[in-house]
Amino acid sequence: MSDRPLKQKTIGILGGCSNIATGEYYRFLNESVNERLGGWDIAETLVAGMNFGNIEAFVRQDEWVGLETYMRTKIDSLVAGGADVVLCVSNTLHKSLESLMSDVTLPLIHIADPTGQAVNAAGHKKVALFGTRPVMQMDYLKDRYRDRFNIEVITPTDVEQKDIDQIIFDELVKGVLTEKSKARYIEIAERIRKEDRAEGLILGCTEIFLLIDQPDMPSFPMFNTAKLHCDAAVNFALGKK
Repeated sequence: MSDRPLKQKTIGILGGCSNIATGEYYRFLNESVNERLGGWDIAETLVAGMNFGNIEAFVRQDEWVGLETYMRTKIDSLVAGGADVVLCVSNTLHKSLESLMSDVTLPLIHIADPTGQAVNAAGHKKVALFGTRPVMQMDYLKDRYRDRFNIEVITPTDVEQKDIDQIIFDELVKGVLTEKSKARYIEIAERIRKEDRAEGLILGCTEIFLLIDQPDMPSFPMFNTAKLHCDAAVNFALGKK
């Protein structure tokens, strides 16, 4: 037993936003580690779960200061618990993360970075972005994709954004998946592909892939931020590029 316990870094998961996404992250992380190591091995993880009711209220009321104060308590718990890296399961909450992590000794794997790398690897320069309203309306993710990866990000119309956001908050974060909502997402994606000449689609909410994913539009590349994020975290945890 001299090789046990197996050495790997502990992935600190800032979760609860939503619990559905957090569960999928936990699945992705463990499946990815097991695929690489085999046997019974899975990831070393530490979860700080937030109450999504608090997150929803802060985001809906555009109360980012209160949200950041709340998130910081959870980040501190990951630090105190011995995490080696922080992974936030929400695209939306990355608006606050860089400033919150500025005086934290742990590294942050930013959700946009593995996605930007994947878009670059695929050779695309102009992609659409689906997500919550803050993700689609604010510039914090679009700017990162542009500045770090030279990717132009385009977003749906105001009416389309309203529908995308409503489906996320009223259905996806509760695990509700309907054919009507899938059809609406595909309709919007088709329009933005044809009219705006998008070369691909970033699934910029970590529950969206449960509703639409690559098989639904085989000729329109989709980039699942949740899966790409988890793969990057596993690379970090196992010390691989």
